[in-house]
Amino acid sequence: MKTNNNANPLNKENTSHKVLIANRGEIAVRIIRACRDHGFASIAVYADNDIDALHVKMADEAFGLDGSAPAQSYLNIEKLIAIAKRSGATMVHPGYGFLSERAEFARAVEEAGLIWIGPSAQCIDILGDKVQARHIALQVGAPLVVGTKDPVKDVREVVEFAHTHGLPIAIKAAFGGGGRGLKVAWQLNEVEELYHSAVREATAAFGRGECFLEQFLHNPRHIEAQVIADKQGNVVVVGTRDCSLQRRNQKLVEESPAPFLSDMLQQQIIKASTDICRKAGYVGAGTVEFLLSQEGTLSFLEVNTRLQVEHPVTEETAGIDLVIEQLRIAQGLPLSIKDTPQPRGHAFEFRINAEDAGNGFLPTPGTITLFDAPSGPGIRIDSGVVTGSTIPGTFDSLMAKLIVVGNTREQAINRARRALAEFTIEGVASVLPFHRAVMEHADFCEQFKVHTRWIETEFNTPISPAKRQVPTSSGELIRTFIEIDGKRCELGLPAQLYSGFLTSGLSSTSLAENGSRNTKASQLVDNNPDRVNAPISGILFNWLIPQGEKVIEGDVIGVMEAMKMEVQVLAHRAGKLTYSANKGDFIEADCKIAEIN
Repeated sequence: MKTNNNANPLNKENTSHKVLIANRGEIAVRIIRACRDHGFASIAVYADNDIDALHVKMADEAFGLDGSAPAQSYLNIEKLIAIAKRSGATMVHPGYGFLSERAEFARAVEEAGLIWIGPSAQCIDILGDKVQARHIALQVGAPLVVGTKDPVKDVREVVEFAHTHGLPIAIKAAFGGGGRGLKVAWQLNEVEELYHSAVREATAAFGRGECFLEQFLHNPRHIEAQVIADKQGNVVVVGTRDCSLQRRNQKLVEESPAPFLSDMLQQQIIKASTDICRKAGYVGAGTVEFLLSQEGTLSFLEVNTRLQVEHPVTEETAGIDLVIEQLRIAQGLPLSIKDTPQPRGHAFEFRINAEDAGNGFLPTPGTITLFDAPSGPGIRIDSGVVTGSTIPGTFDSLMAKLIVVGNTREQAINRARRALAEFTIEGVASVLPFHRAVMEHADFCEQFKVHTRWIETEFNTPISPAKRQVPTSSGELIRTFIEIDGKRCELGLPAQLYSGFLTSGLSSTSLAENGSRNTKASQLVDNNPDRVNAPISGILFNWLIPQGEKVIEGDVIGVMEAMKMEVQVLAHRAGKLTYSANKGDFIEADCKIAEIN
């Protein structure tokens, strides 16, 4: 356990509450700041590879979770409840992702006598099940496209749905959100693998793999309504957002209010969102999501029963601190507003991910050697990292969020161009080059022709791949931490102590990040034409073709996973497949994992 002696003193009227933050990264930092603003104490938790993370340093207290993988740490309900009791926490905030939409976690928190900051477990069950959420939307008359009434049992049902209703179709995880477990099939021959991939992702992210189907609107916009509701029955839509700029169903740029919507569409979104949340008995902050076709057809998508990554753009345009609003609601206090506020200006949020935008947005874990963020009028940075922070390969790639506000959309665009030009990150790749290109593109800035697949299908601005960062050993100290009598202490050990590991091919960076995991370290690139290299640094999730089988060029032979993202391993030539790495290995990018000869 670590105690931060530099924490601000608490407001006397709120000294009774201590908030355990069951999350990491920038959202944990965001909640810590809200707690301090509101006069609550904050308690952080950390995985082994987050031991020196910013949220750990900032919290009033911090407790280790004794594990590196998500299942051992931020997804371990038993450990989190035990730390909550040990620390004297009175509230639990789940943030977003991880356990934030898991009803069993909400129940465990309440059964432990703690206050859950979010909707009830029953409400999460209802709305977290995308099939039940569709039923509620139908009951209140919300707009909907054709979909399956219940989760499908196997791939045969998926193929039958595609034949009946046509392509494209969306294969969606029935439990969870955030784009995890969502696949869009455009051709019949890809349906089977996409279904299995959606089930795998959903199981890994949410613990359940059931999926249902919907017609997929061609090139739609993604529109959201931010909702807050209190225990007195008040439900208010705080504002709308457009989140259409996505890649692989993961948002990159969001803005508020959603631009270029008619008054009729805005009112339809507000009414449907309010009706759905009231019907479900919703309490807390949440988001109702919609798709809007190019022809103007609006369709309910899902309800995220948590705080959204993009909540800051609504905060800036509505003048409301949504996290403090969550704390107030959890205390039983009424909403601080009664009606949808008139937007004050326009805001953009840019997700600053550790991904190589010039190389298919592949995740790039590593150490940040320079993090120099912009400032000035209309600029807000929500960050979970600083210079020297390490980006583990086991978690989401989000490092920070750049929020830009202007009196008008045009002014916000100009400020965004200035802020993005000032932003410098070194040591890991980032999506900053993509953001800079988007803010010069007429499709986004002028005509607003973007849609959820615009990046994959129409964005053609060339972006140079980032320089590959290869972990190297040096004579510097390797930093680690131990706990002595409940105090977190830092040690600096000579790198030579690890020489036995280093000479066997394991770099100090790999050792520090991956601990005891089976790790294949980077190897020198050779000219072997048979060699199959890892496309990313991550875990070899599975081989899809048995060893010794013949493959042809373009075959998907395996799947790797990093930062919650699956990446296919493709055969670069025809021949016989021989493995050089095993399922479950952590492998550095460009390391040999197989041969085809």
